[in-house]
Amino acid sequence: MTDETNKTVFETIDGQPIDRDPVKQFQRWFEEAKAAGLPLPEAMTLGTATPEGKPSARMVLLKQMDERGFVFFTNYRSAKAHELDINPCASLVFFWPQLERQVRIDGKVIRTSAEESRQYFETRPRESQIGAWASNQSEVISGREVLEQRKAELEKHYLDRAVEWPKHWGGYILRPDRIEFWKGRTGRLHDRILYERELGNTWIIKRLAP
Repeated sequence: MTDETNKTVFETIDGQPIDRDPVKQFQRWFEEAKAAGLPLPEAMTLGTATPEGKPSARMVLLKQMDERGFVFFTNYRSAKAHELDINPCASLVFFWPQLERQVRIDGKVIRTSAEESRQYFETRPRESQIGAWASNQSEVISGREVLEQRKAELEKHYLDRAVEWPKHWGGYILRPDRIEFWKGRTGRLHDRILYERELGNTWIIKRLAP
């Protein structure tokens, strides 16, 4: 798979040589998922932990990926944001069943800058902008009419002007320390290639038994 210095990679997955950089490997798979016309290839499970240590998971959307890591946006007053503020360790899972591919990502999150959050908010559809103000995410409400009434009030308030960026809404960047690529194979002898961050941007590559 690799030599002792991890400089030469002979390993393959799904019939292709793997990239020594797991982010580039992910980008390759992500673009192939989009090219295949899969519904919401950017959908990912975000796993966090409650203050009591109980696992907590939900679906979110990948909005950006660069050298910093994987970026998603949410309400900073939500349950997941509260959990991330207490314990910044998190996991992401992408699953593209039509391609028999899965990617698992572990790391720690930091918030995006206020400016980055504001800039992304301004690109959202107006209805989504209104929704960010209308919903006190994760809070108990008496009924849907609470949301509908709040939405109507906000639409009237912002009738002739742009919707302001709510400072309680913004992004997180997950910086990966561990990325695993899974490819389904016959007889359940699946491919599992694991990248673990060693120092800086140096990655150790291993093959796992399925």
